Amino acid sequence: MQGGAVTLCLTGDVMLGRGVDQILPHPGDPALAEAYVRDARTYVELAEAVNGPIPRPVDFSWPWGVVLRVLARTAPDALVLNLETSVTRSDDAIPGKGIHYRMHPANLPCLTAARPDVCVLANNHVLDYGRRGLEETLDVLAAAGLRTAGAGRDAEQAARPAAVPVGRGRRVLVLSLGMESSGVPPDWAATADRSGVAFAAEASGSAAAELAVRIREAKRPGDVCVVSVHWGSNWGYRVPPDQIRFAHALVDAGADVVHGHSSHHPRPVEVYRGRLIAYGCGDLINDYEGITGYATYRDDLRPLYLVSVEAATGRLRELCVVPLQARRMRLRRASAADSRWLGGTLDRVSRHFGVRIRPRPDGTLALRPEEPPESGGPAGAGAARAEPSGRHRRESSTN
Repeated sequence: MQGGAVTLCLTGDVMLGRGVDQILPHPGDPALAEAYVRDARTYVELAEAVNGPIPRPVDFSWPWGVVLRVLARTAPDALVLNLETSVTRSDDAIPGKGIHYRMHPANLPCLTAARPDVCVLANNHVLDYGRRGLEETLDVLAAAGLRTAGAGRDAEQAARPAAVPVGRGRRVLVLSLGMESSGVPPDWAATADRSGVAFAAEASGSAAAELAVRIREAKRPGDVCVVSVHWGSNWGYRVPPDQIRFAHALVDAGADVVHGHSSHHPRPVEVYRGRLIAYGCGDLINDYEGITGYATYRDDLRPLYLVSVEAATGRLRELCVVPLQARRMRLRRASAADSRWLGGTLDRVSRHFGVRIRPRPDGTLALRPEEPPESGGPAGAGAARAEPSGRHRRESSTN
């Protein structure tokens, strides 16, 4: 914590299973229960076909690429990521599910290379290999000293926030929730006597009120509260009105940052009552190179969000987005042209929320909340929507 501010690094989906797991030093069983692809190594071959050979095995830091240098330079107080992968040897693949992500526990150093402070787990892949797979995931992460939020051995544990000390008695508090709209099956919900995820069927007023109680019970004076929500479809920039109302209700209840994810590309950002709402942070790490069908969204571009908030109030001081690009299953800095494209897209889809995104000389993108909002209709009313079609090897709305 410096200068009275707490800096957070927020990422979207981190998918270390399937093809990524296969290039690491200890690949698990490559067999897949997918309709299109039966061997996880096929995803490596698809990536190599478009971007060149990938050495095997790579070192554990390979998938992160330049991210590790960014983290070392910026030294955020807390790194919060959506870990959308089970870490297990379980073979209990959920029947009928189109996609399954699993990383071998011996490859966990790939995750710890980034030193995440909180892995949020309330998503639609953490139980891909059943409750046995979830419980091994929880055990492996705990043994490595990694904090988790959003999943547990019962509902109480799944709902429990993760707390990251950031000095002077302050904490970053992280709560996590997964919704059916992102593909989380209702029977994955944790109960009093069953493991699972913190779950909401929809972005309803009652679900927001329930989460508001959890925020008020957990938050202490001086805490910065992040609510991490896995919601919505994979593609498209439009934010449904119920999600907007839900996010606003969380801020009204004491959330300082709403960290949304599920979409494979970034969605709009908003500043509401001085607090940041990122409706979708896109993907960070996956094995999607070479998979066609949604090129319009440029999902090869991966944003990394650096959020500075006032320690005393939780109000947004600055948002910096670092544009990255996936090549050979490794992250590199995006080119100047690609950074401009990403910045222009984020600016276009966010301006209806009164937000402008501007490029900076160093190639990053910045939002400053003191910039006046533009007029032009209600928040989110004009957000662009495009749904190109095409064959792909990803679930169309619930990957």
